[in-house]
Parts: sequence; C-alpha cells; structure tokens
Amino acid sequence: MSERAQLKLFDIATPRPAVLPDGAVWRTVTTPWQPVSFILQRSRRRSIGFVIDDSGLRVTAPHWVTLAQIDQAVVSRSRWIVEKLQLRHQHLEDRAAAQSLWQQHDRIPYMGRHITLQLAPGQKETRFDGMAQSPRDGDILLLALPMHASGQRIQDSVHAWLQRQATWWFGQRLNHFLQISGQTLHSWRLSSATTRWGSCTSARRILLNWRLIHFRHDVIDYVIAHEVAHLREMNHSKAFWREVERLMPDFAAARLELRRHRPGVLPLI
Repeated sequence: MSERAQLKLFDIATPRPAVLPDGAVWRTVTTPWQPVSFILQRSRRRSIGFVIDDSGLRVTAPHWVTLAQIDQAVVSRSRWIVEKLQLRHQHLEDRAAAQSLWQQHDRIPYMGRHITLQLAPGQKETRFDGMAQSPRDGDILLLALPMHASGQRIQDSVHAWLQRQATWWFGQRLNHFLQISGQTLHSWRLSSATTRWGSCTSARRILLNWRLIHFRHDVIDYVIAHEVAHLREMNHSKAFWREVERLMPDFAAARLELRRHRPGVLPLI
C-alpha cells in the first residue's frame, strides 16, 4: 500500500480568491500529493510561515527568499498542508450541513445517541420522551412550538434544553471527579466557546463547553477529568497526564474521539 493510500488523502482544490490582499500573488506548486495553490505574501518576517484557514493556504515569506525556495518549502511541508486542507474541507462541509438542520423530524446527537426533534404545539414546555441520563437512538425531544416554527426558533429551543441538561449532567460528573481528586473548586459554568472544550484558571474556576452534551458519557468525562486535573497541575506536564490517568484510567479513546471534532461545527457528529 502506498503512503498516500495510508493517509487516505483526496485532492483538495482551493479556488483562487476573487480579490487578493494588497501585494499578494496567487501561486500553484506541484507536490507529491497534489497541486497546491496558495496566497503568497511578502513580509519582514525572518522565515517562511504557513497558515491554513477557511480561505485555504497562505504563505508568508521574507523579501529576500526566492520563489524557488518558497516552492521547495511548500513541497517539503506538502504532506502536512494537504492533511490540513482536507480537514478544512471537511469542516466547511460540516458547517454548511449544520445550517440545514432544525426542522421537524431532524435528528441531533445527545449523549452519544441520535434523538429526533418533534414539534408539539399543545405542549407547555419541552419534554424528552426517554431517560435523560441514558438516551437511546430514536428517543424523541418534544418541543413546545407551533408546526410553523422557524428553524431559528427550533434551534433556540433545542439549545436551551441541551444547556439545561449540560448544567445538570456536568455538575454531577464534576462532583464525581472532585471527590476522586480530593481537590476543591471555586466555581464552574457553561461555555459557548467555538475553539475550546474546557478551561481551568489559577483561581480554580472551570469552564465546560455546553456542546459536550452531544457526546457519549466517556468523552464528557474526559474533558471534565482533564480540567479537574488542572486543579492539581496547571500545565500539561507528565505529572498532569498521570493525574488525568488516575482520575480516568481509560481516557485515551475518549481523547482521540474528541480530537476529531471542533465545537464550532457541532451538532454534526
């Protein structure tokens, strides 16, 4: 099997932007993986830099570096570049698909299962037709909304219910890991960050992204154990990871699963 097949890469074509930044040029380089197109900008920096965002690859290089040297730098980093472009492509597709959700009978992930949205005009409040702490695929979330409710109203109603569930469940699991760790916590609250799943400050305050409620129990536990471990080790040293393992011995699989997702593109799982 070839190295390319092992990576499971597919060609990602980056379209030329309609307008380039001032002084920038559009360039394409042939690499062992695929042709790579990018925006090239000159600057006073001392080395060649690579940034991949929603617009694609942007290369920044010193004025004294030749085009041949820039091309060679792109080729030497091409494996990393193509992998990142593939992830970017998937994230853009996920984001576009997420915008089409929030309709009657749509399915969303909740605690690792997929539950179904159903409008219930005669109902006074949102109700889950199942066991909230251990849902099953196909369980129904009954929304107290009229049949003509807009996608935005459905989304707002679902998010409000999910955040209530997150507050309840995360609080339970925080207490569990705090008891194991023997540490104390000043406070905690939900976060709506689009780039981080959780954080812990030196003031012993923890933030947990409410979108974690989409994941199965062990993934939620991993993030909570991770942040509780920071109450003892405010770093990512070997001592920190030993503490995470002490709190949650089988954390590795959950950590790997979480790395496949970003908060900004959920609830697609």
